[in-house]
Amino acid sequence: MKDADQRVITTPEGIELPVVLASMGSRLVAFILDALIIMSVALGLALLTIFGGASGSFAAFFVLIVFLLRTFYFALFELFWQGSTPGKRNQRIRVIDAHGGPLSPGAIFARNLTREMEIFLPLVAMFSPEQLWPGASGVVALLAALWCVGLLLMPFFNRDRLRVGDLIAGTRVIVVPQEMLMEDLSARLATRPARYAFTATQLSHYGNYELQVLEDLLRREADVDKDTWRLVCEKIRKRIHWPDDQADVEPLVFLRDFYAAQRARLERGLLLGVRHADKNEAREAQARTRAG
Repeated sequence: MKDADQRVITTPEGIELPVVLASMGSRLVAFILDALIIMSVALGLALLTIFGGASGSFAAFFVLIVFLLRTFYFALFELFWQGSTPGKRNQRIRVIDAHGGPLSPGAIFARNLTREMEIFLPLVAMFSPEQLWPGASGVVALLAALWCVGLLLMPFFNRDRLRVGDLIAGTRVIVVPQEMLMEDLSARLATRPARYAFTATQLSHYGNYELQVLEDLLRREADVDKDTWRLVCEKIRKRIHWPDDQADVEPLVFLRDFYAAQRARLERGLLLGVRHADKNEAREAQARTRAG
């Protein structure tokens, strides 16, 4: 890992979260793996369709299935796998919001829909320009090749290795930390009695992503000043609707207790098969429970 790969993202809670940018090699390998999965699934589905008695040519079915898969594959996986696809998971990288917030569905679809313009349409224009422009000459294929090469090389010419989709969606691709919730911090906090108690409703406002951010801050306790503790504590109190008549809290102790209670809640949820990626998903789950 090089220092040039490291960035610091400030979350909406005011926490500085250090991240490591994914290398171009790992992103390329992840894309190739995902593309191979798409082609394999498309080939299998096309063969099943033909052998199932459907009329039409194999090529037509294959092209249609590839189009549908490449349109939804990346977006749906990143939406439900916290910014990852099978290829990205293999390379231990993921997509995050550049401003430290939860990765929104709009950003996910925006960054992936631009892939058509960046890669797939230029490839079609290069190898089969008549499909896009009947009677097209070789000039169209040449222009498409230049367009494709230019966009593919774009991540090499900006310090955050952003492709067009990342610029439009406001996303970054980072290396996944080796461990999200490390045991030693939880064990250290468990040795001291809790001063503040939290209800299940208050804890339901935070999920796995927010807990990781808070954990990183507590790990760097010696490097964090009192103003930062107070600011983060105030934002969390507002987020969880902490009673105003109990507003006089000791920020660092409050955050330690909140982390310990939140982690215990999430671990219980994991044992029961319930996992919330972030606070938005947690709130939606709570709303569904109430409605039911």
